[in-house]
Amino acid sequence: MKTVCVSPRSRALSELLRRARRANLVLRTPDGVEFVLAELAGFSREIELTRGNRRLMTFLDQRGRQTRTVSSAEARARLT
Repeated sequence: MKTVCVSPRSRALSELLRRARRANLVLRTPDGVEFVLAELAGFSREIELTRGNRRLMTFLDQRGRQTRTVSSAEARARLT
């Protein structure tokens, strides 16, 4: 990960950073690419809490076992 210093003259970005201090943001570009803007300390805590949610982790483990990998040839055959 690379750190980029934000100039205080960058008004739009400074406003987004101010808003991200209150709540995590999803930034979407015109072509649909999405980015998360979150305070690092808060985001780390959110991940910690999520990992501590036993019901969610059990559910995700079950869902992970339900998936089946298919070859690219099989995927193409299913789409045609």
